[in-house]
Amino acid sequence: MSELVTGEAVALELLPAKFPSRALSVLLDLAAALVAYVAVAMVLVATTSSLDSAAQAALGIATFLLVPVGVPIAVETLSHGRSLGKMALGLRVVRDDGGPIRFRHALVRGAIGVVEILMTFGTVASIASLVSARGRRLGDVFAGTLVVRERIPVAWTGLVAPPPPHLAQRFAGLDLSAVPDGLWLAVRQYLTRRGQLDPGVSSGMAQRLAGDLAAHTGALLPTDLPPAVFLAAVVHERQSRESRQAFGAGGFVPGEAPSAVRAGARPSGEPEGAPAVPPAVPPAVPSAAPPRREQPGERPATGFAPPA
Repeated sequence: MSELVTGEAVALELLPAKFPSRALSVLLDLAAALVAYVAVAMVLVATTSSLDSAAQAALGIATFLLVPVGVPIAVETLSHGRSLGKMALGLRVVRDDGGPIRFRHALVRGAIGVVEILMTFGTVASIASLVSARGRRLGDVFAGTLVVRERIPVAWTGLVAPPPPHLAQRFAGLDLSAVPDGLWLAVRQYLTRRGQLDPGVSSGMAQRLAGDLAAHTGALLPTDLPPAVFLAAVVHERQSRESRQAFGAGGFVPGEAPSAVRAGARPSGEPEGAPAVPPAVPPAVPSAAPPRREQPGERPATGFAPPA
């Protein structure tokens, strides 16, 4: 992993492309350029057969400069560093600060690539890429660019398992304000990956993290709990506090089912001995009665109906 620092002092972690993937992408680009060059050359030979040899030589040189060199430069500029081969292998050319390349970067890379790739059959580019710590060829060095991987595999880390129910409120009185964020991150990463660690390494790491966490909270490390269970219980307590702070007293607590109104809850401000308020039941809505059909003898002959 290569750490780059942008102009805004933001550290970027980019994974430089390895030599095999870069070499394969260059071969794909050269194959596409060769096919395009042969097709354009055949069209020019068929349409310029009436010209003299000097004009045909000039057109041949211009075709060689435009198709195998100019077209890749234009493609990298318009696609922000993704040629045909790089698209197929998930690679991209970026600047040293992690930003997208511009025309001048693509021009320098393409111009030097003619010498180190085409004229030397890739020998100079291969040696420079193998010697460089980040796999850069001479064109990347002079242009200030870097080829990185876009398709980075993401490892599944899982979720932090909640502690046993009898430990849910045991650490409610701990002062967690002095625990640094770096320690919280280390504890969470350990809890999500402890199943992948060696048992001896996992036990030692849990003991060390539990000791650091107890030292920052000012509490004694419990002797009746394994260190991993202590870490999980304290992390659960922190998540519960953050949830209550974000959503209020009735907010979602990790490990509990969310509910807006709980049956039998006592309203805030009521004394301790006050009876619990039963859940509100919506009043029943009476169903509309069907309209009564008048009998033939109920309506007067005059057409006037007396008021009820």
